[in-house]
Amino acid sequence: MSDVTAIENLVKKHKALKQEIAKVIVGQDQVIDQILLSIYTGGHSLLIGVPGLAKTLMVNTIAQTLGLNFKRIQFTPDLMPSDILGSEVLDQSRNFKFIKGPIFSNIILADEINRTPPKTQAALLEAMQERAVTIAGTQHKLDLPYFVLATQNPIEQEGTYPLPEAQLDRFMFAIELKYPSIEEEIQVVKNTTSDTNVVINTLFSAEEIIAVQKLIRRIPVPDNVVEYAVTLVNKTRPNLDTAEDFVKQYIDWGAGPRASQNLVLAAKAHAAINGKFSPDIENIKAVSLGILRHRIIKNYKAEAENISEEAIIKHLW
Repeated sequence: MSDVTAIENLVKKHKALKQEIAKVIVGQDQVIDQILLSIYTGGHSLLIGVPGLAKTLMVNTIAQTLGLNFKRIQFTPDLMPSDILGSEVLDQSRNFKFIKGPIFSNIILADEINRTPPKTQAALLEAMQERAVTIAGTQHKLDLPYFVLATQNPIEQEGTYPLPEAQLDRFMFAIELKYPSIEEEIQVVKNTTSDTNVVINTLFSAEEIIAVQKLIRRIPVPDNVVEYAVTLVNKTRPNLDTAEDFVKQYIDWGAGPRASQNLVLAAKAHAAINGKFSPDIENIKAVSLGILRHRIIKNYKAEAENISEEAIIKHLW
């Protein structure tokens, strides 16, 4: 099958996938798009929103439509790294045996990831980057495809720990969930207070998802688009001589090289699901908010003047 045909098939599959998810999830169109983009490119997503916005249900539904193994880890203040990764135990023959933790699955829902201290959050770092886990000096490979979809309550809430920058940087997208509109909320209430039983069809297999990830990697990108992506990321760095006054005024710390890589990869996937065979600058802009939002650290002045990360990113376009 040619790449042109493969992209045309992906457009149809993506549309069917969203229709399947819409049986359960009302609205949240952009949120679902960004989660699927991260899956098509092999990235991870962080969903940020107050409790009750169906974050867990959304991840569960997407896992069902993709036909992947799914494990949910509820992050709590007393959760230990071994509760996530697994541990070695002595069997009856007095030999050490490794018991796999819930991290050994295709899709991990790290629920309320910022309710647990940084020591336990850090247990995910190797799995997210290397797709492997090291226990007692032995490295255990994880099954592919592998995604971490984490949910986070706003850090202003009680009992939350901010995620370390190294952890945040490993998430391709940080996706903000907003409250539904009145019409959407009416539909949600109707759907969830009746006894209708929704059947979710599986539209992808693990092998097909890996094939899509390889297809996205093969999509060519014009040099000017790569340059635009790298320049946009560079503009977020206040310590550079070329940084404009606006950035120096409001940003403490800018995005790293992983942001440039993710911008180009996500733009490729965004172009593909819209039937384009190569991304342009508009595709970079379309994915830039989700990719740069969590990689920019604002200063007190930006907080005091209520300037959002989105406003800063749009200013830099």
